Amino acid sequence: MTTELGDIGFGYRPRAPYACDPAQTRGRLQPEPESPTRTPFQRDRDRIIHSTAFRRLKHKTQVFIAHEGDHYRTRLTHTIEVAQIARALARAFRCDEDLAEAIALVHDFGHTPFGHTGEDALNLKMATWGGFDHNAQSLRIVTRLERRYAEFDGLNLSWETLEGLVKHNGPLTDSSSKGLKGPVPQAIRDFSALFDLWLDKYASLEAQCAAIADDIAYNTHDIDDGLRAGLLSLDMLESVSLPVGILKSVRERYPHLDPVRVGHELMRRQITVMVEDVITTTTARLARLQPESADDVRNAGETMVTFSKALGEQEKELKAFLYKHLYRAPDVMRVRADAERVVLDLFDAYFAEPRRMPEGWREGLDRAGDRIKARDVADFLAGMTDTYALKEHRRLFDHTPDLS
Repeated sequence: MTTELGDIGFGYRPRAPYACDPAQTRGRLQPEPESPTRTPFQRDRDRIIHSTAFRRLKHKTQVFIAHEGDHYRTRLTHTIEVAQIARALARAFRCDEDLAEAIALVHDFGHTPFGHTGEDALNLKMATWGGFDHNAQSLRIVTRLERRYAEFDGLNLSWETLEGLVKHNGPLTDSSSKGLKGPVPQAIRDFSALFDLWLDKYASLEAQCAAIADDIAYNTHDIDDGLRAGLLSLDMLESVSLPVGILKSVRERYPHLDPVRVGHELMRRQITVMVEDVITTTTARLARLQPESADDVRNAGETMVTFSKALGEQEKELKAFLYKHLYRAPDVMRVRADAERVVLDLFDAYFAEPRRMPEGWREGLDRAGDRIKARDVADFLAGMTDTYALKEHRRLFDHTPDLS
């Protein structure tokens, strides 16, 4: 029996009134015909997954340099974990799961090689020309730097996905357009002037699901990587209020379980605790605020998808613990210093002689002003994987740090 195209399903189910409805999307900067087989948000997700920037995430650092071990998280595996949690939360709130997934999948596109170390190095080099911000860089990638389609640069994502990418951590400006946390990156201001992203409003519930899924994922899985690296131990985690209660229950139920499996039990149970807390807390907020549309969520004046006060305090304590014992551990800092040197050296080399960059990046830069040249170099560098950055450094310099 042949199924008519008009009879296919889009994965729809009853949505909450405050969910983003793909049938009511604000559209794309460059208008396109609708797909007969996918919603706009499903198309966004698919374009993100098929992009070059998405593939590059597999060789970009999360905490540990990609080649330090096969089992450590990379930006790609972290991103997949975030998408899974974001989808689960969106499902619980009867939101659009595809939109939450798309925002989760694209949220780290702008990260440099070597994680936050590379971002700090590029921000230092770009201080004279507006700095470097990975969120603004993500927007540049999906609106300008990806070159896959015949009719436009970027991925031409829907308004709702772009809004979620830019504002998943909350509004960027107040009602007078003043930046809430310092100056808004120029790339975001320029694009919003073309395609108003409502920078003074909160993002959709789907975007908020993606944002808190990011926190849940790295707060849990960075522990796993820290245990694997030997920088953390189960005994050390007994000083932190969130994991200590979980460890106690695991050991009471499985008194003879080996430490590796105890660690895995901690990971999965901590995710469950955090997800269930978000669901309970957010459900109560939705009942109190009673939003009747996605715009009601944007105009609520507060974040709706959040931890309870008690778990929020525990999450802050855990972040402080990880910052001290993992992100600022001496071995990690030594590698970070060497990685920073690689990025700084490459920027200086390309800025001094743009012809060292590949075709497609260097054209016209010999005659360009410093601002344009610097931003082009930053775009090129930010897109690199860890492995390509090291390869380029070895090509251009006599000595390249050993980051192992």
